[in-house]
Amino acid sequence: MNSPELKQLIKTLAFATQKHRHQRRKDIEASPYINHPITLVDILVNEGEITDLDTLLAALLHDTIEDTDATVEEIQAEFGPTIASLVMEVTDDGTLPQLERKALQIKHAPDLTYKAKLIKLADKIANLRDIDRSPPAGWSLQRSQTYFDWAKQVIDGIRGSHEILETLFDEVYKKRPK
Repeated sequence: MNSPELKQLIKTLAFATQKHRHQRRKDIEASPYINHPITLVDILVNEGEITDLDTLLAALLHDTIEDTDATVEEIQAEFGPTIASLVMEVTDDGTLPQLERKALQIKHAPDLTYKAKLIKLADKIANLRDIDRSPPAGWSLQRSQTYFDWAKQVIDGIRGSHEILETLFDEVYKKRPK
């Protein structure tokens, strides 16, 4: 990675850290939320061998519009239209009910761009690993199972995108709570 790319990666990490600074994950430890986007980048780079900078930047920002006060206009002004477009591809419409948002993720998964599919794969891998390691506080066995099954439906819609990431997803899916 050259110096301008490294600077852009660190700028994006700092932006995501600032936006997620007060958020916690749903796990029992209530771990800092920023761990999640960092985990996506780790999965993409160190397990999926993805080094495309746009993909990595969008992975760091993938939940900022959905879960913080960040706007698409702000992302576009800071990081450009390509990154903003990728982030929007993986952002749910927060005005819709949760069940509808989940159904739309399944429906729209096959139509995502290649880079958005990589982010989606890493996101679902990270989420299933988190549930396996430390389920969200208050989640029943059935809710964990339902999440695993829904994530599989999303990923099944993008099969053929990246063999390594799909294999990682399948490995963690085998740990579906019983």
